[in-house]
Amino acid sequence: MYPQDVDRESGCRLPLPRREELDDVGQRIYDNLADPKGGTIRCLRGPGGIMLHSPELLRHARPLNRYLRHEAGLGGRVRELAILTTARELDSQFEWAAHEPEALGEGISREIIEVIKHRKDTGGLDEADTIVIELGRQIFGARKVTLATFARALRQFGRRTLVDLVALMGNYAGTAALLTAFDMQLDPSQPPPLPQHPPLRATRQRRLQGQHCASQAVDGRSNGRG
Repeated sequence: MYPQDVDRESGCRLPLPRREELDDVGQRIYDNLADPKGGTIRCLRGPGGIMLHSPELLRHARPLNRYLRHEAGLGGRVRELAILTTARELDSQFEWAAHEPEALGEGISREIIEVIKHRKDTGGLDEADTIVIELGRQIFGARKVTLATFARALRQFGRRTLVDLVALMGNYAGTAALLTAFDMQLDPSQPPPLPQHPPLRATRQRRLQGQHCASQAVDGRSNGRG
């Protein structure tokens, strides 16, 4: 069952846009998204359907996504490693579920997928694979890329490709934000593919709240003694 505020057809908090209510640009994009051969993984039920509520946004966003995925020269393996790492670090269940089959299709092994999914040590992996995973973990997890990781990435990919690689991760981080804000649901038959842990920020907030309550209790006892 979906949450009460989720539309049953779109699978998110917004209904699917009606084609007849869109302008010419929006209708062309709608038809392309609805076409299984249109180049999107999830057609209308996914980030494309959400962004279709802002056709001009989607008109500009799709060429960038197409460039980063297919024209930047990253290669399918690097592309899907980067997307999976981004999805994992941002706990994006929908994004992960859409791209895990793509990763397998690009020859990424189950073992490597498990390394990303469970945040295991990357020791023993191919150098390029390790760099992509560690770079994504530091960007979105640590929120700071070490000099050593940056140097390895620059040496491995060069300036242009590294810029495109980071831009790809940022592009899918933006997609993850849309999926989170509009509560995009997995298919009813799809179990969550990622471990469900409390978000790190929520854990920190609870810890801080606990510390605040403990501090208040200590202050209260001190005042009582006075």
